[in-house]
Amino acid sequence: MKKCLFLQKNKKYLFEYKGAYKIMNKKYTIPTLPLPYDLETKPILRQVNLANKKLAELKGVALTIPNEDILLNTLILQEAKDSSEIENIVTTHDDLYRADLDLKQTIINAPTKEVLNYRQAMKSGFSLVRKSKLLTNNIIKQIQSELEMNSAGFRTVPGTTLKNNRGEIVYTPPQDGNEVLKLMDNLECFINDKDMADIDPLIKTAIIHHQFESIHPFYDGNGRTGRIITILYMVINDLIDLPILYLSRYITHNKAEYYRLLQEVRNKEGKNALEWENWILFMLKCIEETSVETIRLVKGISTLMSEYKQTLRPLFGKQYKHELLNNLFFHPYTKIEFIEHDMMVQRQTASKYLEKIVETGLLSKIKLGRTNYYMNVSLIDLFIKHAKVPSQEIDTIESVHNTVFNE
Repeated sequence: MKKCLFLQKNKKYLFEYKGAYKIMNKKYTIPTLPLPYDLETKPILRQVNLANKKLAELKGVALTIPNEDILLNTLILQEAKDSSEIENIVTTHDDLYRADLDLKQTIINAPTKEVLNYRQAMKSGFSLVRKSKLLTNNIIKQIQSELEMNSAGFRTVPGTTLKNNRGEIVYTPPQDGNEVLKLMDNLECFINDKDMADIDPLIKTAIIHHQFESIHPFYDGNGRTGRIITILYMVINDLIDLPILYLSRYITHNKAEYYRLLQEVRNKEGKNALEWENWILFMLKCIEETSVETIRLVKGISTLMSEYKQTLRPLFGKQYKHELLNNLFFHPYTKIEFIEHDMMVQRQTASKYLEKIVETGLLSKIKLGRTNYYMNVSLIDLFIKHAKVPSQEIDTIESVHNTVFNE
C-alpha cells in the first residue's frame, strides 16, 4: 500500500489502529478504510457506468454557459437551499434573493443566513480544492467553520447523539476525541491517496459520504458539510468541473430511503457487504438522476440566456454589452448598483438600462424601502419549478450534544 505522502505524521493510524471502532448503543463498528469487500459487483458497475455517462454529459452542458460564475452563484444557492431543508432549515427563494442584494433595509432571518453560509462554504471549499486536487481535514474544518460560523473543530467532548423527532436515539457516533481524530485521519488518506483503493471514484464517493456521516466529527453541521465534501470529491477527481451537482434535491425527495440505508450498514453485525452494496447503489442512482436534473436546469438557463440576448441586443444596439446579460443571470434579483459595477456605467445610465428591460417584460420591478430591485422572473420560475418535490411525513434525524463528564 502506498503511503499518504502529504500525511506522514498520520501514517501510523493506518497500521497501529487497523482494527475497528466500537460505537456506543448501536454497536456499529466503524471500519478503517479501505473496506475489506470487493464492491465492484455487477449491479454496482452497471450503475457506475450510467452515472459516469451522465456526469460527462453534465460537464459538456455546463460549458454552454460562457460565464461559470453564473452557474456557481445560482446553482450553489439552490443546492444550499435544498441541503439545508434536509436539516429543517427552511427559507424561501424570495428571502434568499433579497438577502443576496445586500440591502441595508433587508433583515436577514436565521434560516436564510444559514443557507447563504452554505453557499459561501461551498465556494470557499471549491476555491481551495480546485488547484490542489486535495481535500484535507484542514479544508473540511474550514468548510464547517464557514457553515456554522464557529471554529470548534472536531469533537473532543463526549455527549453527541443522533435523535429522531420523537427524541429517540437512533445512532451514537464515536465519543472519544482521539478516536474521532484517528478515524478522520484515515478518511483523509482514503480521500486523497488513490492507491489505497483501486476502485472507481464514484464508488469511493459513496463510501466517503457514509464514513463521514458515521464518524460525525463536528458538534454541528455534519450533514451539510458531508454533502459539500461529497461534491468536492467529485471535483478533485475531475468528474465535474464545477460544484453544481444538485444532490440535495434527490436526497430530500428520498429522505426516508437515505436514512434507512445509512443506518442499515450500521445495524448489521459482522459482514455487511450487501448493506454496503445497497448504500452505494443508492448514491450512484442519486448521482445519475441528479446529473439528469442538473443538465435540464443548465439547459434551461442556457435557453433563457439565449432568449434574453435575442431581445436585448436589438433593444440596445451598440450600447449592448454581454456584462448586462451576465448580470441578469448572476443576480436573479438585481439592482442599479450591480449594473453600475458590472457595466462600468453611471447610475443614471444603469437605471435607464433596467427600466427599458422592465418595459420588455424580461424583468419585474419591485420597490423595497427606498430602493428598486429588479427580478428575473423567468429564471426564478425555472428554479422554483425545478425545486418542487413531494412533501414527506418521516422522521428527521438531528444531532444533539449533551456534555457528559467522565467519572
